Amino acid sequence: MEPIEQLSYILPTLTAVVDRIEPGQLGDTTPCANFTVHDVLDHMMVLGGTFAYMFRGENPPEVTAPDVDDRVPAAEFREAMDDLLAAVKSPGAMERTISAPFGDVPGSVFARFVAFDGLIHGWDLATSTKQNYDLPTAVISSVDEFARGALGPDMRDGDTFKDETPVPQGAGQLERLVAFSGRSL
Repeated sequence: MEPIEQLSYILPTLTAVVDRIEPGQLGDTTPCANFTVHDVLDHMMVLGGTFAYMFRGENPPEVTAPDVDDRVPAAEFREAMDDLLAAVKSPGAMERTISAPFGDVPGSVFARFVAFDGLIHGWDLATSTKQNYDLPTAVISSVDEFARGALGPDMRDGDTFKDETPVPQGAGQLERLVAFSGRSL
C-alpha cells in the first residue's frame, strides 16, 4: 500500500478521534511518555503543519499550536491534517527530497514515517480517551512492514522511540505494532 493511501485512511480516522475528545480529557496522560492528550494534539498540529510545507517543497515557517485555552482544538486539528494530506498528494511530493530529523529521504519514505507516527499517536489518543480506533488491516500491515524495516536501534533513543515492549497473549496487529514502537500496553 502506498503512503498516500495509508494517510488517506489514517488522518481522517485520527481526526474523528479528535472530534470525540472532551475538554476534560485534555490533561489526561497518554501512552506517549511525558505527553498529555493536549500535548499530543499540539505535537501533531505543529509537525503536521511543518511537514505540509516540506511536502510542497517550501521552507516551513515556524509553526505553532493554536492557543485554544480549555477547548479541544478539533477544527484546527482537522485543518492541519487536511492540509497535510493535500500536501502529501501535491505534485512531486513523493519524489521530493525531504530533510527529515533523521536525514534526507525521498518524500515517499518520509510519508511512510508520517503514517507510522500518525497511526501510533492516533492509538495514543484513542487509548487515553477510551475510544475505538479502527483502521483496515491492510493499512496496519503496510505501516507495520515499513516500521519494522525502518526503525533501527539508532532511532530508539528513549524519547522518539523506546525499546520494544512485551506483547500480551492475544494482542492484535495494531497492539503488536504499538508495542514495537515502544509503547506499553
